[in-house]
Amino acid sequence: MKHRLQRLLPTRDSLHNHRLLRWLGPRLHHPRLWHMSRKGIAMGLALGVFFGLLIPVAQIPFSATMAVLLRANLPVAVASTLVTNPVTFGPVYYGAYKLGKFILLEDSPTEEELEAILTASHDDPTQAADTGFWAGVHHMWTQLGRVGKPLILGLAILASVTGVAVYFLVHMVWRLKVNWSRRRRRLMRARR
Repeated sequence: MKHRLQRLLPTRDSLHNHRLLRWLGPRLHHPRLWHMSRKGIAMGLALGVFFGLLIPVAQIPFSATMAVLLRANLPVAVASTLVTNPVTFGPVYYGAYKLGKFILLEDSPTEEELEAILTASHDDPTQAADTGFWAGVHHMWTQLGRVGKPLILGLAILASVTGVAVYFLVHMVWRLKVNWSRRRRRLMRARR
């Protein structure tokens, strides 16, 4: 299983030559960053999932930097940021937005409120011509503010809970695998 996992992960050379990770330089040579241990893999996976869900861009540099600082498995941290990709991005961010709205106890606007928001900047056609661009920018900024707060809160909750859950899940699965292997070896010895 270790060998299959190692084939899927980025290599040491590819991470050393990654343009966004070059600044880490000699710190990338620490042996614990490349060792396949339970703690290192659990921490690397948790970090990658956390940053993969929390921020939409530059996930790999953030995840790699934290993996270096916390001595987590670097290839696992980098690879697990792909939890959000072009296929999963939409559903994850929509779910985080809905979670944030639920936590903030925000109701969806009614049709009348939506229509008022959309037509507010175009009530006076002469004024709209003069301030059309700035009114559009103001309107867009207002809408981003309405979406931004629930989205950021939802992403923070989702990333934190998922990261912690992944960390403990990896520990639990690793422990079960070790116990299963020990049990199997005992049964093999008893049969001899």
